[in-house]
Amino acid sequence: MPDVLITSKEEALCQLFLHCCYKDGEFKEKELDFVAGLFVELDLHTALNFKNEIVKYNSTKSSILDEAAYLSVLLKQINPVHEYALYSYCAEILLCDASLEIAEEKLLLHLATALDISTESQEIIKKLVAQRKAIELDKIF
Repeated sequence: MPDVLITSKEEALCQLFLHCCYKDGEFKEKELDFVAGLFVELDLHTALNFKNEIVKYNSTKSSILDEAAYLSVLLKQINPVHEYALYSYCAEILLCDASLEIAEEKLLLHLATALDISTESQEIIKKLVAQRKAIELDKIF
């Protein structure tokens, strides 16, 4: 487990989103732009500094050896009320680059397990997010 102390719901949420960004091994511009937008949309910027959170995540990512345990710690701090929405935000981050790597699939599975989201619901949410991304790119329904 990372040694970083996460003391607020906002920090945990930001760290979860950054973990989703980095899951494929690099911070991609589209993913970071999306997370930065969420940072403002969800009003996290009033409590946190986005650049500081990126630095914090970068300093701890190598110590995340058990992803399920890491997610459990984050989710305990977040204490989500809307599990499907949280899962869909994470799926959207992971699908920003229009592909889902095996490691990213595993992350979504760990997250769904921790949030108690059924396999059927996971597939529906992923399909919905993927189709929305396709519409954004192709501009057709």
